[in-house]
Amino acid sequence: MRNLKYLSIFLALIAIVACSDLEEVPVGRLSPDGLVQSPADVQTLINGAIGNMATERYWGRKLSLPIMLRSDMVSIGDLGTPGRRQEVNNFSMGADNGMVTALWPKAYEVIAGTNEAIASAATLDADPAQLDPVTAQAHFFRAYTYYHLVRLFGDIPYLDAPVLDVDAALTISKTSAAEVYSNIIADLEEAKLNLPATQPSRALPSKGTAAAYLASVYLTLGDYQKAYDEAKYVIDNEGEFGLVLEADYQDLFNSGVKSNEPLLTLDFNGFSDGDTGRDYAPALTGIRANERGNIGGGWSVAVPTINVYNAWDGRDYRKAVSLDTTGIFNGVEEPFTKFPDFDSRNIQSAYIAKYTRFVGATGTGNGRASSLDYNLMRYAEVLLIAAEALNEINPGTIEAEGYVNRVRERARNGNGSDFPANVTSGMSQADFRDMVLEERRWELAFEFKRWYDIKRRQLGMEAFGLGGLEPQPSFDPARDYLFPLPFDELDRNPNLAPNNPGY
Repeated sequence: MRNLKYLSIFLALIAIVACSDLEEVPVGRLSPDGLVQSPADVQTLINGAIGNMATERYWGRKLSLPIMLRSDMVSIGDLGTPGRRQEVNNFSMGADNGMVTALWPKAYEVIAGTNEAIASAATLDADPAQLDPVTAQAHFFRAYTYYHLVRLFGDIPYLDAPVLDVDAALTISKTSAAEVYSNIIADLEEAKLNLPATQPSRALPSKGTAAAYLASVYLTLGDYQKAYDEAKYVIDNEGEFGLVLEADYQDLFNSGVKSNEPLLTLDFNGFSDGDTGRDYAPALTGIRANERGNIGGGWSVAVPTINVYNAWDGRDYRKAVSLDTTGIFNGVEEPFTKFPDFDSRNIQSAYIAKYTRFVGATGTGNGRASSLDYNLMRYAEVLLIAAEALNEINPGTIEAEGYVNRVRERARNGNGSDFPANVTSGMSQADFRDMVLEERRWELAFEFKRWYDIKRRQLGMEAFGLGGLEPQPSFDPARDYLFPLPFDELDRNPNLAPNNPGY
């Protein structure tokens, strides 16, 4: 069984080079006989786990696309796209959906890499000042991965050590979502304690990153005091953590700008080699056959509904940054109302621009060879978490208004307009809550946050009802706040049964 112990490591190491800011260590140094001999070797294992995140079966398509489509901001543009994607969007997915069956094992590969790093670090007789900050990264990324899984699936297997026995692995049962959250919090607390205040790359977490994710987790759980406390800790130490709001909102989505707003990024480095290190978001969100940008156009898969365009105030600079309203076809610039449909493969709607406008791509490939850094958590979100949480524990404060106003002030920088105006003082708690959720909708548009907001606030009937931005008659609140567990996992391990309600 010895080789089984190292299987997850080698799977993770395959993808090390996908993270552009992380140092590659030759795989040959990490043979089973002398696997980990120093904190640098632990870092290599962690780099491999991060690299697994930048693959098609995780962030590339199987995680980022479903949580984007599941929101009320994005629908299917290409009616010829595979049915598994349309099922996610239409709330008709089953346990055999190919997005789910591919995502699940890849997520556990990421977790396996972090578990191996933590276990290997425990065997080293190294200076804690050198080892603990590295091991803390593994705790952080394990928490990060489980945080996605528990929000998507609910009760899931929780593994916190390398799996040494195949037979034992096939009898693992589910852990309650409450216990998974407790473990996530413990990992993030460990990370917050031992991570440095700053990192050479935002692709690696800092002390502030761990606190920001603690704030997000507590917000999800409805523990608003702790959510506020963690967000306030980040805000009070923004100078130490090197955090600012980027002056120009557009620069957050420009591969040529290294911003100090993100607390965590997933970086692509301008090459496309198989599914490792290949960026799919430009292709999935781009306008089919669009000649602008010299990336070969997109696939028109994930497209905002026309209701999103109509509901978004045209004075908001963030709308101009986030949406493309024209394309170039046969050398002629056309408005979206005249986009050629290419046999129902383009819809007449504004398209997502955040991942196609400044990709830094060298050639075509539909933008898959991008150099984009994806903002997994940025400072503006921390400010909005603080505002939302403070409103729940102490409504009507100038402090909470101020956090939203900082975000709005940056938005006004883009076009010199007076929109969006500062928050109107004296709002009721309910009105302020609705306002912050709307602010998150526009500030974080298409950044893979909206579905989780809908889920944690139980907004599905409103979001997908007849008056919502994306009416979906199949939405069922008793079923659709959770994804189904993959059927093949349940076939291999009946202890995971029953599936989530409705599947």
